[in-house]
Amino acid sequence: MAARPPTSLSYRTTGSTCLHPLSQLLGIPLDQVNFVACQLFALSAAFWFRIYLHPGKASPEVRHMLATILGIYFVVFCFGWYSVHLFVLVLMCYGVLVTASASSVHRYSFLVAMGYLTICHVSRIYIFHYGILTTDFSGPLMIVTQKITTLAFQVHDGLGRKAEDLSAEQHRLAVKEKPSLLQYLSYHLNFMSVIAGPCNNFKDYVAFIEGRHVHMKLLEVNWKQRGFHGLPEPSPTGAVIQKLCMTLMSLLLFLTLSKSFPVTFLTDDWFVHKANFLSRLWYLYVVMQAAKPKYYFAWTLADAVHNAAGFGFSGVDADGNPRWDLLSNLNIWKIETATSFKMYLANWNIQTSAWLKCVCYERVPWYPTVLTFVLSALWHGVYPGYYFTFLTGVPVTLAARAVRNNYRHHFLSSKAQKFAYDVLTWAATQLAVSYTAAPFVMLAVEPTVSLYKSMFFFLHIICLLIILFLPIKPHQPQTLSKCKVQMYSPNSVKKKAD
Repeated sequence: MAARPPTSLSYRTTGSTCLHPLSQLLGIPLDQVNFVACQLFALSAAFWFRIYLHPGKASPEVRHMLATILGIYFVVFCFGWYSVHLFVLVLMCYGVLVTASASSVHRYSFLVAMGYLTICHVSRIYIFHYGILTTDFSGPLMIVTQKITTLAFQVHDGLGRKAEDLSAEQHRLAVKEKPSLLQYLSYHLNFMSVIAGPCNNFKDYVAFIEGRHVHMKLLEVNWKQRGFHGLPEPSPTGAVIQKLCMTLMSLLLFLTLSKSFPVTFLTDDWFVHKANFLSRLWYLYVVMQAAKPKYYFAWTLADAVHNAAGFGFSGVDADGNPRWDLLSNLNIWKIETATSFKMYLANWNIQTSAWLKCVCYERVPWYPTVLTFVLSALWHGVYPGYYFTFLTGVPVTLAARAVRNNYRHHFLSSKAQKFAYDVLTWAATQLAVSYTAAPFVMLAVEPTVSLYKSMFFFLHIICLLIILFLPIKPHQPQTLSKCKVQMYSPNSVKKKAD
């Protein structure tokens, strides 16, 4: 099993220790307490930011500056001197952005950002000795890397390519003027996203700071042409309350389930040598379900922080009701009820999938699927468990697609048959996700091999047999393209299903 980090306070975190008494009282590691404290403070600051630093009351420069100062404070509070890595990378890449030509800025920015991130991933293994920490400095560094490369490619689209060579989405997001240092720092280090993300587009962020965000989104959805009049400023309060309720529920589930069903249980002697096969399947599912609420908590809270500040408006629904899901990173209901890999992946780590599509899948001329997979793996880090998950996910995805294409149409003739098919594919999807994602949370080679040996590598074998003997019918080009991007999105392969 992966070695746990030492329990001494100085080793587990180099951030602020002022909340150490609270950490001891709750029995929760200090790094996690600091993370939650910063996000809750960010939530309060977001409401204040929206009300008292409204674009009608404060200039864009003031909003940029305050957002950046608060973000820097949060990073230092959580990570101490490790936060230097974040500042060094941002400043280095700003130097690349202003000195490189428009035709090559994306390449240099990508190499510098991904190179620095990879070095930090390697050093992280030695620093934490394969410890499973919820919040170490690599998390914000991964988000910043996404933003750096996203902006560099969008600057390249705006200044280094012809308009007719761009896709509609690339044209919409193209940046036609290099940002100032203040804009650059604010985009990467603002208090709303610096700790937990998600990645967002530079034009959307600048429009939010300048007070054009809502207006721009309403125009994109043809507000007036749909029979509505005026340009209202919708309140995010309802969306924030809903997401905070989900955040609280996720936190309670994480604090209870993660202690009752720890990941280490999967390498316990009883699980490996004494439990029967069906019991192992059941406990594997339960343990992996217990590991998910921490992602639900972190991503939903980060989404709520952005919404509280007035950022994240994406338009209106068919009835004219405002939608606040521009920056949402997951759809919990669709994840938990997914009956296919495609449905599961389309609703998990959404913003990272968009980043992969933006900087890799749409850009590379050869082997886009393979290169997207490689980028996804490198972005996650160098722990062996990540690669077990990604490599397992590929045959599982191909096999599930083959089964779906060959048999699904036989169950569409009646509601009863369709319901039975959905129940069966839901169970298969959730089990496949648990089996595939387990190495991602175990990290090391030994516990992963031990787990798969105890389960006789059954899913690997079944998937290989399906691929060998069941024809894979071709998809429509558009559908296939989407599946490829989703199949290799980070964190997506770690929870596969189709």
